[in-house]
Amino acid sequence: MNEIYLAKDSRYSDMPYFRCGKSGLKLPAVSLGLWHNFGETGCFDTMKKMCRTAFDNGITHFDLANNYGPSAGSAEKSFGRIIKEDFLAYRDELIISTKAGYYMYPGPYGDWGSRKYLLASLDTSLKRMGLDYVDIFYHHRPDPETPLEETMGALATAVNSGKALYAGLSNYNGEQLEKACAILEELKVPFIINQNRYSMLDRTIEKNGLKENSAKLGKGIIVYSPLEQGLLTNRYLNGIPEDSRIRTDGRFLTEKALSEEMLQKLRALDKIASERGQTLAEMALSWILRDGIVTSVLVGASKPEQILDNIKAVRNTSFTQDELNQIDKICISAN
Repeated sequence: MNEIYLAKDSRYSDMPYFRCGKSGLKLPAVSLGLWHNFGETGCFDTMKKMCRTAFDNGITHFDLANNYGPSAGSAEKSFGRIIKEDFLAYRDELIISTKAGYYMYPGPYGDWGSRKYLLASLDTSLKRMGLDYVDIFYHHRPDPETPLEETMGALATAVNSGKALYAGLSNYNGEQLEKACAILEELKVPFIINQNRYSMLDRTIEKNGLKENSAKLGKGIIVYSPLEQGLLTNRYLNGIPEDSRIRTDGRFLTEKALSEEMLQKLRALDKIASERGQTLAEMALSWILRDGIVTSVLVGASKPEQILDNIKAVRNTSFTQDELNQIDKICISAN
């Protein structure tokens, strides 16, 4: 179970902080992900307002990757500008993470998990953000062709060089986690966290051993896509709005995902949330934090108000067994 830490400073007083596995690092229950809406197509003033709103309400952790945008790298550039203009004085109060492992640039050195790619990527990420170090550097996905020892060795070099304080893994399953953890322990690397997709509708980490093994090994978990790209909100309960991500983007959430069967599930979940005094989004986030195994939930936002709404989830993370059974009954056929 997570150990709850409540800070005395008023900025942090309403946000619970959980120890990341057995490490000394504490993360806020809700963290801000910059996967969407921080690229060069976004409004910079809105980006700045979102970061300010997050920090002013106890969100100290900002999560990026080398290829976040669009275009790739532009989210880190935007965040670097925000740090320079607003947050330099608060660097010691921030947890900043980035990743490498997905496609970044053409040629043989801009993808997967080679030592060449990971260490070069970290250097360029630091330049884009104007930082000397990141707090967490992740390998973004397993590489089936590069020896695991090489990839983990690159994470060790990143930490030993002082360019990262902690190492993390993303999108690894339970078996891959165990193998990577053994290597990192031998190298005496402070590997503390896994980042994986998880939601009421996506139970993959419960099935592939990641959640179980993280708890067994004393490693934290931070969850992305907890709202299934917006499905687990009230936005789609009555169909697809014209200004929705499905209409305006379509890369990560498509019209096909919003079938009549899915709509019925969402409405049934919304009914449970309403009976709990929560919105569907609040309940979806609370559900992830329910058992103390997940350290933090990454939320994305397109405006500051959404961040404030998401933070409300931390007020009630307790569920009755009947509520959990009802949620499983509704969602299980979605997996």
